[in-house]
Amino acid sequence: MRIRTVLFDLDGTLLDTAPDLADALNAVLVENHRQPLPFDTIRGVVSHGGKALIERGFSLDESHPDFDPLRQRLLTVYRDNIARRTRPFPGMTELLEQLERRGLNWGVVTNKPAWLTEPLLKELGLFERATCVISGDTLNERKPHPAPMLYACEQAGSTPDQCVYIGDAQRDIEAGKNASMHTLVALFGYFQDSDRPHEWQADAMLEGPGDLLAWLDRIE
Repeated sequence: MRIRTVLFDLDGTLLDTAPDLADALNAVLVENHRQPLPFDTIRGVVSHGGKALIERGFSLDESHPDFDPLRQRLLTVYRDNIARRTRPFPGMTELLEQLERRGLNWGVVTNKPAWLTEPLLKELGLFERATCVISGDTLNERKPHPAPMLYACEQAGSTPDQCVYIGDAQRDIEAGKNASMHTLVALFGYFQDSDRPHEWQADAMLEGPGDLLAWLDRIE
């Protein structure tokens, strides 16, 4: 079947959120009398959320009593500045326009909670254009569980084999595969040195957003 729906991970795939998340982490570090970290030190963990950012910034694990208050403070600072520097990745705006022109719908499946996901997409004028927005707390399960992926298919009016999911983390590819979707790795996203995206068994790799159109043309 031809692809009808393109689903995106949010951080590191649809949007370049790292600048605002890095700023939020560094603000919390400074509040706690610590030195801010270089952007490149932070960027690679952004796709793994607030917990990973606190681990990177403060070298704490979740068992530490300060961990959750620091994480909550990070998220509060981030929410207050959620779209200050965040933008779609270069070429993404044009890609979404091309998908819509071709009659395809597109949506978002992210582990980011809705109280952060929805304001961010609204600030950038994307929320109303998305056929579905599935956040980390929309259901009881999160990626890599297939439930959010299957729910997105349902919302988009497509079957799993009519959907392709694009992400920059191993759990994204696992989630798509668990739901029997096509999967693509966004190589322009956020990666750590330990990541091995070529071993994740995705259907293809995208060097940039525009590569999706060429992939769609090949399979159809």
